Amino acid sequence: MAALTLREVLDLDPVRASEPVLLAGEGALDRPVRWVHSSEVYEGANFLDGGELLLTNGFGLTDADEETRRRYVRELAARGAAGLAVEVGRSLPHMPAEVVDEARRLGLPLLAMHRVVPFVRITEAANRAIVARGLSGRSVVRPWGDDHTAALLADLADRAALNQPEVEARSALAGFHPGPGARLIGVSVHGTRETGAVDRAVRLLGGAGVLRAAFPGDVLALITLPGRGSGAGDPIRAVQEAFRAAADPGLTVAVGHAVDAGSGWLRWSDTLRAARTTLELALTVPAAEPSVPDGPLVTSARALALERELTRGGVDTNRDRLARLVQHTLGPLLAWEAAHPSDLVRTLEVHLRHGCSPTRTAALLHIGRQSLYQRLERIESLLGLEIDDPDLLGELLAAACAHRVVRGMGTAQVRGLRTVA
Repeated sequence: MAALTLREVLDLDPVRASEPVLLAGEGALDRPVRWVHSSEVYEGANFLDGGELLLTNGFGLTDADEETRRRYVRELAARGAAGLAVEVGRSLPHMPAEVVDEARRLGLPLLAMHRVVPFVRITEAANRAIVARGLSGRSVVRPWGDDHTAALLADLADRAALNQPEVEARSALAGFHPGPGARLIGVSVHGTRETGAVDRAVRLLGGAGVLRAAFPGDVLALITLPGRGSGAGDPIRAVQEAFRAAADPGLTVAVGHAVDAGSGWLRWSDTLRAARTTLELALTVPAAEPSVPDGPLVTSARALALERELTRGGVDTNRDRLARLVQHTLGPLLAWEAAHPSDLVRTLEVHLRHGCSPTRTAALLHIGRQSLYQRLERIESLLGLEIDDPDLLGELLAAACAHRVVRGMGTAQVRGLRTVA
């Protein structure tokens, strides 16, 4: 059976409710749609593997110049996107003429959605239809496979309308049986279209139970480990260490929270969503510390807890607040760094994150302790305060973290994108 086409996606009720108007790509409506992608962090072409319909609320186009907008469309077309659907009327008053022109030139279907419909309703309806179409084409003698698992993981990650008996039945159908007291941990892996890294990590964890499937942009997994009191130690650290050993160089792995398997499907959803949000932050915000050379980047929701709190509600929404926090707290350091080659803000953050330990900070920054002391003296002199003052630790660490978030936004804009967490 043929794959779901863009024309058929446009005929779905939630899509029609958005009052879409086709502005370009009339001749490409019968191209297949592999997935409908929407995210709180807009990575544009970076998250696409080809065949996706990308939904955006227009944040990434609002303040961009003409060439940046054209480049955005070109990148989507180059990655084989099935189409671009943009919400107009709120963040974006109208569709920019250069976006329409570039889409027409490239034959990329471009939709202007004139009525607000939650993207989760559109992605849920479309991706259910895509998965159902794929399953309906299977021979009845073939077992349920990754398509069924992918559908369940997508529903959990998107917090679709589910109930506990349905989740348990669909999990059992996929061979996933969390035992009494088990802990569940969501994982999201970027940089591969295969589930091999997850499978290898699960083997290192002693054959833990797992639901996993590859999606356009990342691999999602839900891993089960023994519960509290089993002597297994910290489950988050165990999962991170397994992926550090199992994942290939260049991959980015984000680990969600540990939740009780018996706490209900909403908690299952929470850990998957935390993993995805953490992955998006890890891909857009520079890391606080140097990464392991020639290894994967493995992080967790708790490791990026401060970044998540600072960007709650969206990076763009918090842009001005974060900029004011950075300037108010770290202004003298930024002015010094603008005039002198130095690394004072990063030194400050690493030092604070490691309990103001000179030995640990110097080792992480790969500098001698005497060089570190000179940097710390410079920081205190410029700020006019003692950085180990307990009353200042929270503000200084938050400001240093906010500085990285702002830098990440700047990098995204240079690429023609805007990050919204």
